[in-house]
Amino acid sequence: MTPAERAQELLAPLAERQRHWLAGQLDDVVEEPGDVRAQPLVVRLEKTSPPARTAALEAAATAALAVFFDPRASAEWGDELAAWVAGRIRKVARRARGTYWLTAADLPGVTVTVGDAEVRAFPPGRVAELPKELSRLQVSGTDLTDVVAPGPVPSGVPVLWLTPDVEMTAGKAMAQVGHATMLLAAFLELPVLERWADAGLPVAVRTADKARWAELSGPAPDGAVRAAVRDAGFTEVEPGTVTVIADGTPLA
Repeated sequence: MTPAERAQELLAPLAERQRHWLAGQLDDVVEEPGDVRAQPLVVRLEKTSPPARTAALEAAATAALAVFFDPRASAEWGDELAAWVAGRIRKVARRARGTYWLTAADLPGVTVTVGDAEVRAFPPGRVAELPKELSRLQVSGTDLTDVVAPGPVPSGVPVLWLTPDVEMTAGKAMAQVGHATMLLAAFLELPVLERWADAGLPVAVRTADKARWAELSGPAPDGAVRAAVRDAGFTEVEPGTVTVIADGTPLA
């Protein structure tokens, strides 16, 4: 089984769940407190040189999905990935600098660099069993800005459109775009997914204006590949808020 085939197999429940949502069916996933799982994401945030917000979001989006293409997804990470995808797709973004970043980088995971941003995604696990090297890292304080506005979207790269209707911290947005790449990968045809993986799973993250968001939220035109992230509302936004719409049409 190729990495893309394995990733698609692991992510298949996400596509099925989204189809149920679009059909108006309620999400009936129930988790016992001790079984709640989350994927840790850690952004490198040095005190004197914080990364640009958009670069950090793009790195987080790629890193969250890249875990599924790592050889360990077919071995030691496989059971936890499958259990996580079967439940609610929680992610928790934290920040680290200096020796704390180096210590976190020594744990099993995947680091992605985009521009001046470095984000490391780790395999999911039970929240209660989070390694102390990660649990001691702060969740708050991940607010980032773009000193320079993002440039044009590169050709052939999927776009993750953030909603213009709600504001999110960079940490929250990192989790949302990570959800988006996973959903998008679940819906792509295998040859397209393989080409994307061979290119390194690059993405562009942009905030939609009202007109673009309305168009994305409507019926998709023929040939369009889209996936929407509907947040459970545990933090920052109301339950059911659509936070990101991924447009994978440029890959087709």
